[in-house]
Amino acid sequence: MNPIRELDELAGLFPEPDEQRLYLRAEHVAKEATPEPYHHMLVHEHHMTVSMESWHNCSVDVDVLASRFENGLYLRKIVLRKGGTPQPVQFGYVRFNLELVTPQVRHEILEEKVPLGRVLIQHNVFRHVDLGAILRFTAGPGLERYLHMQPGDVTYGRLATIFCNGIPAIDLLEIAAPLSS
Repeated sequence: MNPIRELDELAGLFPEPDEQRLYLRAEHVAKEATPEPYHHMLVHEHHMTVSMESWHNCSVDVDVLASRFENGLYLRKIVLRKGGTPQPVQFGYVRFNLELVTPQVRHEILEEKVPLGRVLIQHNVFRHVDLGAILRFTAGPGLERYLHMQPGDVTYGRLATIFCNGIPAIDLLEIAAPLSS
């Protein structure tokens, strides 16, 4: 995997105009070199929904900012928020082959009311999360807006693939709101 190429591909699902670009800079970072607390938050093979809920000690809600179908794949752009608050904890893109889950799981995902990881866990979809890469982001106007960051602030994110029943089903870009130790 070329992390920057994969990042560009996922970010290209919902392109931002130049003056609103998501980030000013993105760099691939070795997993071992990821600083805390981002290492704890991102370097694992678990759902980010669970990590966010554990870190923030609350449930998370999903805001689907945009979604569509393209070439048989369900695409969505999301912000996870601390449950019941406007405080963002994660921004992300999802590319999902919904044919690999049951109609009931598909229906709940398309309702766009529950975070994806929570739906898969609640329905006991056999899954494996493959961590692809860690990225360091310098906020552009998009991340400033979505994650309430300041110009030039830095945060970290990850690229991951979720396998459902042994088949790659979901590609993700998950960017954490800035964390403090």
